[in-house]
Amino acid sequence: MPSVDLFTFTRAELTSPVQFCDGRWVVSDYDDVRAVLADPVTYLPDNALTAVTPVAPAALRALVRARFSLPPTLANNGSASHASLRRLVASFFTPARVAAAEPRIRALVLERLGGSDLVRSLAWDLPAIVLMELLGLENVDIPTLKRWSTGSLEFFWGNISRERQLELVDDVGDFHQWLTKRYHARDGELFCALADAGVSAEDAAGLCYFLLIAGQETTTQLLSTALRRALQDRELWARLPEPGVAESFVEDVLRTDTPVVTWRRLTAREVVLSGVRVPAGAELVLLLSGKESDPRHLAFGYGRHFCLGAGLARLEAAVVLRTVAAHEPSLRLVGSTEWLQLLSFRAPKSVMVER
Repeated sequence: MPSVDLFTFTRAELTSPVQFCDGRWVVSDYDDVRAVLADPVTYLPDNALTAVTPVAPAALRALVRARFSLPPTLANNGSASHASLRRLVASFFTPARVAAAEPRIRALVLERLGGSDLVRSLAWDLPAIVLMELLGLENVDIPTLKRWSTGSLEFFWGNISRERQLELVDDVGDFHQWLTKRYHARDGELFCALADAGVSAEDAAGLCYFLLIAGQETTTQLLSTALRRALQDRELWARLPEPGVAESFVEDVLRTDTPVVTWRRLTAREVVLSGVRVPAGAELVLLLSGKESDPRHLAFGYGRHFCLGAGLARLEAAVVLRTVAAHEPSLRLVGSTEWLQLLSFRAPKSVMVER
């Protein structure tokens, strides 16, 4: 069975619904992936945030000095504490709170029209600003947050060298320490809510570390992917301002080009998936995108770990597409595109346009 590069592979390269590649089992059948995500007892979430590339000793020492830790809180939590932590965070992402953000999202888009790179001028910081406001976190330096979060994605999900780990590790540690300090200062609605609920400083920092990355980096990636793909279809671009078109297109992007391409689980015991026997302790790489002919997808996961920000991401993407297309109907793609290629995240790093 031919191997595939886990950082660049496409569904078309897979020759089996369960395929062993570089020490990991790639699971691509929709029903298998859904069943895995629905069963956190047989398929443990413990490795969801584990570094793909083993952390080198020098980088590990730097993390220890920064008192960095990612205890089980949300994405990597299969214990009984998950439900209460999830309810607390979910209170910031209620349908009413998300819907109320639409005018602010539209205003941010209008402020950012006119750039030659839609990633840098629009998709890069808009989701971070919206997320900070939704979580009640003021006085956040967005460029610093973006440096920390993009560096963290590469550190934990990238196929990187020891030298690159050492280049990134200080940002990883600084981000975690910043979160800890804000928790102790009760600086912001989210940190006050965590403290009031009795969540420890260690758990709060670990929870917020992933939340503040996933809550905006994946939306940046979705916006970048959706804008690039929409601009490849002139007829679609002209129709995006019409009611419902942007929402339908976003769902199609999530189905076939989701930026969160994979997620991970560990088998607690020997299992059988699509007739293939997988041993206990095996690391599964779950393909979340759907087939071209299948309307189903798992872009936001499934079950108890379903993405809390799914509604916000869908809203931001639809508002951005509709607003940009309405105000800049003549935009056209130019130049080539470099792609972010991590184990679980893929998206264009730029969307260059001309008018």
